[in-house]
Amino acid sequence: MKLHPANFAHQYFFTGYGERYVLVNQIRYEKNLIVLPDHLIEDWPVVSIAELEFHHFDPLVTFMPEIILLGTGSKHIFPKQSLLSQVTKLGIGIEIMDSYAACRTFNILAEEGRQIAAALLV
Repeated sequence: MKLHPANFAHQYFFTGYGERYVLVNQIRYEKNLIVLPDHLIEDWPVVSIAELEFHHFDPLVTFMPEIILLGTGSKHIFPKQSLLSQVTKLGIGIEIMDSYAACRTFNILAEEGRQIAAALLV
């Protein structure tokens, strides 16, 4: 599916997605990644939601997003409750959804100027 944000000249947006890939500013990524409006972190080393640990969020916690959209791949899968608690203790909200929904939600919130992060399993 192609997504069409209003303007991505100075920030990152999802411009499409499909089975086992996402497009960020029209560049194809086939590995897990973290996207913030002004940063992109490639090759996020998460194997599965079941193995997701708090330290996997270290690359994005320094940016202190107000919300993390955790895209769990093609299916909506909840991580361990203890992980969610650790993230929220930092004052960061976390929403769990499939990766396609995370892409769409990221674009809407980034367009509103929100400090958002999408952590995606592709």
